[in-house]
Order: sequence, then C-alpha cells, then structure tokens
Amino acid sequence: MSNSEAPYERFTAAARELADLGHAESLLHWDQETCMPRRGSGPRARSLGTLAGLVHERLTAPDLVELVESLDGEGLSGDARVNVRELKRHQDRALRIPRELVVELTRTESLAHEAWVEAREKSEFVLFQPWLEKIVDLKRQEAHAVGFTGSVYNALLDHFEPHARVEEIEPLLGELRRRLVPLVEEILGSEAAAQREDLLEREYDVALQESFGRRVLADLGFDMEAGRLDVSVHPFCSGSHPGDVRLTTRYAAGQLTSALFGIIHEAGHGLYEQGLPAEAEGLPVGGSVSLGIHESQSRTWENAVGRSREFWEHYLPHLAECFPAQLEGVGVDRFYAFVNRVERSLIRVEADEMTYDLHILLRFELEKALIEGELDVGDLPGVWNERMDSYLGIRPGSDAEGVLQDIHWSMGLIGYFPTYTLGNLYGAQFHRRACADLGDLPGQIRRGEFSGLLGWMRENIHSRGSRLTASELVQEVTGEPLRVDYLMEYLEGKYRPLYGLD
Repeated sequence: MSNSEAPYERFTAAARELADLGHAESLLHWDQETCMPRRGSGPRARSLGTLAGLVHERLTAPDLVELVESLDGEGLSGDARVNVRELKRHQDRALRIPRELVVELTRTESLAHEAWVEAREKSEFVLFQPWLEKIVDLKRQEAHAVGFTGSVYNALLDHFEPHARVEEIEPLLGELRRRLVPLVEEILGSEAAAQREDLLEREYDVALQESFGRRVLADLGFDMEAGRLDVSVHPFCSGSHPGDVRLTTRYAAGQLTSALFGIIHEAGHGLYEQGLPAEAEGLPVGGSVSLGIHESQSRTWENAVGRSREFWEHYLPHLAECFPAQLEGVGVDRFYAFVNRVERSLIRVEADEMTYDLHILLRFELEKALIEGELDVGDLPGVWNERMDSYLGIRPGSDAEGVLQDIHWSMGLIGYFPTYTLGNLYGAQFHRRACADLGDLPGQIRRGEFSGLLGWMRENIHSRGSRLTASELVQEVTGEPLRVDYLMEYLEGKYRPLYGLD
C-alpha cells in the first residue's frame, strides 16, 4: 500500500486485493469439484494452502491492522463505515489464528476432501475417520484461538452466521422440532401417504434434463453471461463476484427432478450473488449478509416457487414435450403431489421440505457434540444411524447413505449446518412479506413471470449487501424478529390439503 494515498483509499485498495486472492481460491475450489484430475489433489492442496497463508498474511499485515484501527476510530459513515467494520471483524478473527494453523487447516481440508470422496465411493467411514478426527481437532484449536463465550461451538457458528449464538438459536430449533415432528408423523401416517406413486421408475434422458434445467435457469433470471452451470458430486454455488457465479448440479437418468431442483436451489444462491451491489464489488459491503440469508434465497426459489402448483401449471406442458412417453397422462395435480411427496428419506439433499429440517437438526446436534467433546468421531456412524431412526423412522444401510453423504465436514465447514434451517425460517418470513407486497405472486408464477419476485429480492435483500446483520435485515424487511410461525404456517397450509388433513 502506498502511503501517498489517502487512508481510506489505501484501505479500499487492500480490501480489493484480498478479494482478488479470494477469487483465485474460489476458482481453485470450483475446479477441484468439477474437472480437476484425481492425481492433482496433492499439488492443489499445496496451492490452496499457499493462497490461504498469503491471504492471512495480507489481512493481518501490521500496516493494514494499523490502518483499520485508525479508520475505525474516525467516525466514518455509510458504506465506508460498513467496509471498515466488516474487514475489522474478519481481521480480528484472523489475528487470533496462527498462520501455521491456517495453512495446516487448508492443507488438511483439501486432502480430507479427497479421502471423503474415496470413502463415500466405497462406503467405508474408516477411510475418512482419521481425517475427520484431525479436522475436529484443528477446528477446536481454531475456536480456542478465536475465543468465545458460552459454547465453544459459537466460535465456529459465528464464521458462517455472524453474531448468532447457540444459546439464541437452540430455542428456535427446539420449537421447530416440537412442532414439526408430530406434523411429519401425521402426514406419513395418512391414507394419502400410503397411496403415493413414484414417477421416477422410468428413464429420463440426461441431456434432455439438462436442456430443460437450463431453460428454467434462464427464465428465473440467472445471467449466463455472468455465470456457468456444471456437474459435480455435490451441487453447490461458487460466487466470487457478481460477474462470475458458478453453479453445479448432478444428473441421474432415474431421477427426473433431483437435478432440476438442484439447479433451482443453486440458482437462488446465484441470483443473490449476481444481485449484490455492483458498485461495491470487491469491498466488504458488497458481500452477502450470512449463509442463513443466502440459504433463504435458495430455499425460497426451490420450494415456495419451484414446488408450487402454479410453477407446474406453467412448466409441466414443457417438461412433457421433453418426455412425452414417460409423462403421458400425467396431469398437474398428480405431478404437484409427486414433487411434494413426504417420505422417510436417507439423503438430505433429496429430502422433501417437510422433513428436511430434521436432517439438519441431526447434523447440527452431532457436530456440536463433536466440537464440545461429547462425541468421539469413531462413534459417529452409530449415533448418526440411531438419530436417523429416532427422528425419521429410517436407518441407513451403509455409510454412504448415512454419515458420509455430505461434503461439509471434509471441507472443515463445522458450524455451517444450522444455517440451512435458519435459511428456511428467514425464507418463509421473507416470502410472506413478498406475497403481501406483490399482490398476486401465485398468478405471476403461473404465467412463468419471475421478474416481480426477483425484483423484490433485489430491492429488499440483494442490493443491501452486508450493510445490515441478519437479524437487522429480517426486522427491517418484515417488521418483526425471526419467528418459527411463518415456516410452520407455510408447511401446514401446503401439506395438510395435499394429504387430506384439513
């Protein structure tokens, strides 16, 4: 940084340089997930470790620390205040974590990911166990280095959902569990549940699935000149800035809607990334609020839109053109019931929206127990299977169907899982407000018009960047704090009629 520049100009130059390094990291991770040769894992791990160390060095450099401290005390306003506040928050965390721990975590996570891929393919948890044990140990070291009040887990949760604490979210999750479990049991015990058919017992050409998915993606408003859609083992969205947003999904000939809903889900993330304030690109204020708010976007588009009856009134004729033999005689009512079937499923990413949060609660509870030292990694598969049986009435038949199904722990993303359920809660509350503001949102969806909802999201959420915290954003947009009521009202209002439980 040149000392001849004004202090805030030096700050923004440093912030944008850090963003550039983050962009490079993001692209290396995306490449690893989509097209990197398997034998490239070792060099890739070293490269990512080097980049992580470089980012840590730049972020914690004494001249930048001094500059941030001086600007933090200058009484800045508007976006300048937010930029300094957010970079200082990241910097304070990084200053507490030794560089060697950052490098070791990054290297371990890269190698652990490759071990997870092999373990999942072979359905043998023991191949991944030593790597997960090392990750848990390193994440505990990180948590103690960062510092925390209350649960040690708070230090990790704060990284993904800033300012959230276990002591605050557990009551919400507990209320959701108490209200959700009996509703799920009532639905699964209904006569309608016993009569469900499976339209997946047919072959659906993958190329046609991809073509239809890309059509929907464009209709939703995702800009393909500022993004891509590729294939990976686990669907994800990688957004480095609004002009470069990478989405992935996975296809299977015997799974008609899995890839499509993966695309719509990741499109929700991608639309958020593409809608972030362009004028603040590369600066902290131009980032998203939290992973929970991010997830509110993907779950709204996937479920409230993509699984709505109005959506299929518009798209089923087009899908039937792609698969005339497979969907012959299948009407909207039948298809709508099919895409909203409630099942005792094993796989989180394929779970219906009614049971999805039970999958998340399981993972949240287990990873919290791992970090707090109440559960040993070696006991994880057995406890996982017992908890699945208790919550969903189903027991995995293999490690691949159970403890190895998610990528998150292999990447050190401990503290991430609760943001999914927070996203469902945020999303339901935002959607209720959007319906009130837009008047006839169902009619717009029925006509295949999504610009109204996207415009509402852009104005109320995307364009705000990280100017507000998640709780502040929910309060400002909806007029009240986060509540469980709206998610439960949405679920009951949709599924009781579907299953004849009015």
